[in-house]
Amino acid sequence: MTDRTNLTQTSLKNIVVIGAGYVGLSNAILLAQTHLNTQVLLFDIDQHKISLIQHKQSPLQDPDICDYLSNQSLNLKATTQILIDDQGIYTSAVCDLVIITTPTNYDVASGKFDTSSVETSIAAVREQNANVPIVIKSTIPIGFTDCMRQQFDQHILFMPEFLREGQALHDNLHPSRIIVGASADQQNLANALINLYQHASLSDHVESLVMPPTEAEAVKLFANSYLATRISFFNELDSFAEKHQLNSQSIITGVGLDPRIGLHYNNPSFGYGGYCLPKDTQQLKANYAGIPANLIHAVVDANNTRKRFIARQIIDKNCHQVGIYRLSMKKDADNFRDSAILDIIDIIKQHGVSITIYEPAIETDSFNDCQVIHDLAQFKQQNSLIIANRWHHELDDIKDRVYSRDVFGYS
Repeated sequence: MTDRTNLTQTSLKNIVVIGAGYVGLSNAILLAQTHLNTQVLLFDIDQHKISLIQHKQSPLQDPDICDYLSNQSLNLKATTQILIDDQGIYTSAVCDLVIITTPTNYDVASGKFDTSSVETSIAAVREQNANVPIVIKSTIPIGFTDCMRQQFDQHILFMPEFLREGQALHDNLHPSRIIVGASADQQNLANALINLYQHASLSDHVESLVMPPTEAEAVKLFANSYLATRISFFNELDSFAEKHQLNSQSIITGVGLDPRIGLHYNNPSFGYGGYCLPKDTQQLKANYAGIPANLIHAVVDANNTRKRFIARQIIDKNCHQVGIYRLSMKKDADNFRDSAILDIIDIIKQHGVSITIYEPAIETDSFNDCQVIHDLAQFKQQNSLIIANRWHHELDDIKDRVYSRDVFGYS
């Protein structure tokens, strides 16, 4: 067991984290644990988020983040107050490490990630501190870190994150691996980062790798694209089973009992979505420009096909009034960015289906031109067919009126 008593990271003691989303907040909490003897400053331009964090409340639905903010002693300060430019980007003039976790959404028009928030952050940091190491943890295109090193300086590294929505801090505390994208002359800094994250985790040992930044960027995109491929495979299996009135759960279980395949990441859904998989698969597809490839393109196409298939199954039930139970991708989550159900709603609306939505995360009375019903009992009573990407015990009393492909009911 690693001795965590009086652990001091002398070279990485004062840390600034830019961005208070899942990645930024979970990393800030992870690195602010008192046994590390670090001081962490978390910056975000969202006053509401920062205010909640200052009052030891989580702005995100993540049980470990909630627990650590409420019950753990942390060397963490959250702020929006100290700004150095129009974009509201702040960094300390005296710090040992800056971690950038700002969002990078995929831009369909340009065919690549919108990395402007990362570039703006790097520029703002360099205005105040020319030498502090900058670690990018935002998801970025392959080759981006090298471009930033050419544009600014060599003190920029990349560390991919492998975090699940709603379990970001848990995954930081129990990491599958620690990867640092650094050049050969940055081995000491890379080792210091590995040491810091290793001691911040609750694991006795974590596999660690140091590789060039471009290869580390590729690890992130290929890992998520593999997960998207696995989701798409089991979704297509489920489409076949539904069309032929077969038991999808039995088939998936039989397939997964092969130890080379395994009984994990196999529960059908309406399609992959969320923060990472849609944009990462699109970006990897774009990075393949000029390279012969079929599978990477097919994964993106397969997800769109699955959503159209699900929409057609709903339309064929000939129900004029349809309720959508939750927009979130995962059970008990609060994020519905790029959720597959949103595309399905758009498709079935074009066929004249009247839609109401039950989503506790929405406070308004309408969303996407659909009525939002805040009372669950009223929602159940009003709809003859209810669509649920993920099953919940709240639906047990009306299961004969629910359409879902969640055959295992555990995610």
